[in-house]
Amino acid sequence: MNYGMRCHDISGSGTVEEVLDRVVENGILQIQLAMGISLSEYDFSGGHYSPGLAHRIRRELDKRGIHVAVLGCYINPTDPDEARRQAAVNKFIEHLKFAKILGADMVGTETGRFDSQMRITPYTYTEGCYQTLLKSMRQIVSAAEKLGATVGVESVHSHTLYCPEMMRRFLEDIDSPNVEVILDPVNLLCAENVAVQDEVVEKAFRLYGDKISVFHVKDFVMDGETVKPAGIGEGQFHFEPFLRLVKSQKPYAAMLLEESNPRRCHEDVRFLQQIYERV
Repeated sequence: MNYGMRCHDISGSGTVEEVLDRVVENGILQIQLAMGISLSEYDFSGGHYSPGLAHRIRRELDKRGIHVAVLGCYINPTDPDEARRQAAVNKFIEHLKFAKILGADMVGTETGRFDSQMRITPYTYTEGCYQTLLKSMRQIVSAAEKLGATVGVESVHSHTLYCPEMMRRFLEDIDSPNVEVILDPVNLLCAENVAVQDEVVEKAFRLYGDKISVFHVKDFVMDGETVKPAGIGEGQFHFEPFLRLVKSQKPYAAMLLEESNPRRCHEDVRFLQQIYERV
């Protein structure tokens, strides 16, 4: 297994040196880095990229032996406000330039909702919203192909790519080797399908397992009709069938812990590793 964590779950926000020192102090050498959340001394909104800034961050990562599995840039590519949507696309393309220099495996995003405040709305599930997603992602993927960078796309049940079938359709429509999948199996679950969670996860592997490069791992509990994230091993997620699929199809893929923290992360890893060795 190839474990890591989201940087902001380890260190909070601070200077490059402060944040990365805290990462190393906690024994983590692989991260998902959302620069705008973790690194407080620079502005990572659109228009502030320079190779010099990227190299400055890269030097500090290299000093500490830290690898960036995912450079997080969680935009809303289906924002109904055209100016906001285009600004988000431009920001993501800038992050692709950062990724090239930082040595990040990919720049990752979810696929958004048709609402500028990211509220759940029925239109998100329509063909019109899907076409807006394609419009944004075709521009992003074109830039990724020119830069030799990789775009990581993550499904969420309340977002535009809300199920394995929609992700499969998207991958076929976008048709690019520069697009990979970040799979968070809990994010595919909702009240309607939680009883058949094993089938949902198996379907994701069957439909696009070849494109999965990174896993987000957490647990969940049901809060009424809502799937609520929980700490690993503290909820209702079936880890054995999931890790059996990971072991057979995606050995050494990055597995980034969510709903974890420095106090519990190593115990979370032991919990997962014991299951992984058993299945």
